[in-house]
Amino acid sequence: MLIINGKIYLEDRVIENGFIRTEEDRIVELGMMENAPKLEGDVIDAKGLNVLPGFIDQHIHGANGADHMDADQAGLLNIATFLPKEGTTSYLATTMTQSIEAVSTALGAIVEFMDDTNKPGQAEIVGIHLEGPFISKKHVGAQNPAFVLKPTTEYFDTFWNVSKGRIKLITYAPEEAAPGFTDYLRSKGVVPSAGHTDSNYQQIIDEIPNGLSNLTHFHNAMKPHHHREPGAVTAGFLRPELKAELIVDGIHLHPDVVKATYEIKGVDNVIAITDAMRAKGLPDGKYDLGGQEVIKVGKECRIATGSLAGSVAEMDFVVRNFKHFTGASMRDLVKISSENAAKHLEIFGRKGSIAIGKDADLVIVDNDINVETTICRGVVGYQK
Repeated sequence: MLIINGKIYLEDRVIENGFIRTEEDRIVELGMMENAPKLEGDVIDAKGLNVLPGFIDQHIHGANGADHMDADQAGLLNIATFLPKEGTTSYLATTMTQSIEAVSTALGAIVEFMDDTNKPGQAEIVGIHLEGPFISKKHVGAQNPAFVLKPTTEYFDTFWNVSKGRIKLITYAPEEAAPGFTDYLRSKGVVPSAGHTDSNYQQIIDEIPNGLSNLTHFHNAMKPHHHREPGAVTAGFLRPELKAELIVDGIHLHPDVVKATYEIKGVDNVIAITDAMRAKGLPDGKYDLGGQEVIKVGKECRIATGSLAGSVAEMDFVVRNFKHFTGASMRDLVKISSENAAKHLEIFGRKGSIAIGKDADLVIVDNDINVETTICRGVVGYQK
């Protein structure tokens, strides 16, 4: 494949009018148009639009009627083929707080899909995000409190073994965790992420030397900043070791909170996510999330208690909002939508930037982040 006439965003510079040549699933050549090779056949003309690394969503439950907890191969394929239309080329299949049996079944199905079905042209599952059941009942949000478990290495091993070591990130409540839990996650190469947590500032800070490095949907479902009783949010603002996931749908966070987080944390420490559920891409109505009824009205989803139940946001919508809320440059948008997650998940060797030898995961967008074409491992997954 040859992509021509693109404004190509590399790690260290921008090629104003360039080309990218791919072979199979990798980028093999790139440069200025004057040096572009001749290629008959599969040529995509970017027509001066921006060529970015494909978006990476490290927190997504489902889309288009399917959910990772369904443990259904057709549903998993549905999600993987749906996501390229929003520019997503890689993601973490995210689970919910349910019974050990239900979570284990979902993990087994995801691993099977990763091994047998997840092909180029689809968004790639690069690992699993276990969101719960190791959370606080005080901040369950739309998770089911009946299935909350204490974070112990024994419970973790149950899920780790079923996942065949594919768990990349775990959301848990540090204040509930057994001693050594965070260290144990890091020893397995898992990113420990505080979320759905009642941890105060000190409890978060104490886990940083043990490997805590992520805050699940920062601000949401955690102890907030308070001028006399600093919480997890205060720790997130102050400590650069902690990456902040942001659901930038205009509902979970006020635009100025997004802007404040961006300016305080710095662009290298912010990761845009969707936290999307199965209602994404579908009409308003009633849907299921983790066994609980969710009502979708417009871009908003809530359970009966009134708690927000994930989102129906697309990654391009999230990135577009981030640009409008913060005034971020295109280079910064590349970081918050792809590069930062790839580095944090330790997959930057093949994802998260445009470079020779890396996966041909590319998205062509206009200046307002409207997706024209998405290429997943060298195969077009979406074309407007």
